Amino acid sequence: MSSPVYTLEMKNISKRFAGVDALRAVDFTVQGGEIHALLGANGAGKSTLMKILSGAYRYDQGAIVVDGKELIISSPWEAKRAGIHCVYQEVDSALVPQLTVAENIVMDDLSALDGRWWVAPASMRRRAREALARLEVDIDVRRYVSELTLAEKQLVLIARILTQQASTIIFDEPTAPLSEEETRRLFRTIHTLKDEGVACILITHRLPEVIEHSDRVTVMRDGERVFSGPASDLNVGDIVTYMLGKTFDEEFPKTEVPIGETVLEARGLRKGLRVHGVDLQVRRGEILSIVGLVGAGKTELSRLLTGADKPDVGELTFKGRCIRLREPADAVAQGIVSIPEERRKQGVLIEESVERNLSLPLLGKLSVLGFISRHRERINGNGVVASLGIKTPSLRQHVKYLSGGNQQKVAIGKWLHSGADVFVFDEPTKGVDIGAKSDIFRIIGELAVQGKAIIYLTCEFAEGIGIGDRIAVMYDGKIIREFARGEVEQEQLLLYASGGEEVHS
Repeated sequence: MSSPVYTLEMKNISKRFAGVDALRAVDFTVQGGEIHALLGANGAGKSTLMKILSGAYRYDQGAIVVDGKELIISSPWEAKRAGIHCVYQEVDSALVPQLTVAENIVMDDLSALDGRWWVAPASMRRRAREALARLEVDIDVRRYVSELTLAEKQLVLIARILTQQASTIIFDEPTAPLSEEETRRLFRTIHTLKDEGVACILITHRLPEVIEHSDRVTVMRDGERVFSGPASDLNVGDIVTYMLGKTFDEEFPKTEVPIGETVLEARGLRKGLRVHGVDLQVRRGEILSIVGLVGAGKTELSRLLTGADKPDVGELTFKGRCIRLREPADAVAQGIVSIPEERRKQGVLIEESVERNLSLPLLGKLSVLGFISRHRERINGNGVVASLGIKTPSLRQHVKYLSGGNQQKVAIGKWLHSGADVFVFDEPTKGVDIGAKSDIFRIIGELAVQGKAIIYLTCEFAEGIGIGDRIAVMYDGKIIREFARGEVEQEQLLLYASGGEEVHS
């Protein structure tokens, strides 16, 4: 007779903050041996629900039941004792870089190794190797965590969780910072956990991952559960409709814009081993999508186009004139601006206010007799916040406290009144929820209507097809194919982006 399946139920969960409903009578059930995706736009309530499950918040109403018995979880420690653990995007906050892999893995349970305060290093390393072996991962347990890649750190954190008899693991945006190969490796690990009977809860904005890997899907919107069922019953369009309450086409409309003259042209751009003889041009009112897998050279190309790097060979022509960009300031002076992939490091100053970030490129215009006019700065900030729908308590809020989507809007918004003609977006929706993606698509469309030339570099093929007037495919540092809007499907793009060729019968 088979043993009963582990079942965790959250029943009728409600939570209010300052009189506002964050969750309204939400039911959520996950079973051992399944991958259950929990989805929703920013503010839908999924993070609040999982913080309640992991003990960070107390619910106002409802119950948490495991295998028919109600649990009282009032702290993260109690959640861990119940076998409920979390793997967050920011794994560095959960690990100690100055300690070894073995020390980090057994950190939460040192006393269990030998039953005394002193821990035998050999016993500690053996226990760590056993945990990694369960994940089919080969990492030297004597290495320091500071030497590991982000993907390896995630695996170390998962191995630590396994030493504590985990029954439920919450994966919160685990693949957002990972490469394609690292993502594949992580999902192999998650499937291994599933096969061992662990209940895996997956929070992600990458909807194709949901279809490929999840057994069940729950979608939340505005603090309520709006769908729960088998993943096999859904496609990406269905999920978007549940998350937003409208169809993908309704949320991401493509505005037809008259295409003008060529603004920026690149000929024969080369840089090291990552960019090999790239030719491209983009015109007024046009959105040129450049799609490719991680490592194709998209970011390196964007840096050449915006002055962050100098090409070894090749030339740039801007409005018919040959230009040389020695640094980003040269590009900005010409009217070419960048919204980089690493927005927290390169796109915004996270320790500064929203107001100051939005005014940085405009200091000359906002100054009176050499001093920044706070009045002008405030008027500019209020205008951009309203125009882009930036959600912030005030202009004085530090950017580091904003969501990823709102940080990205600040990175775009600072250029709105700069007079730029060319906007180069490198992975602008990375780590951004579906609702904020919609806003970013709308903003880019409005820039095109204004006659701006847009270069949109992405590894999300659906986005490239959905937003682009032309779609170029980048592989191994080269643009190898180009299509007009409506001429290509995602499957073809993936084939070309992987170095393949179509076979015609």
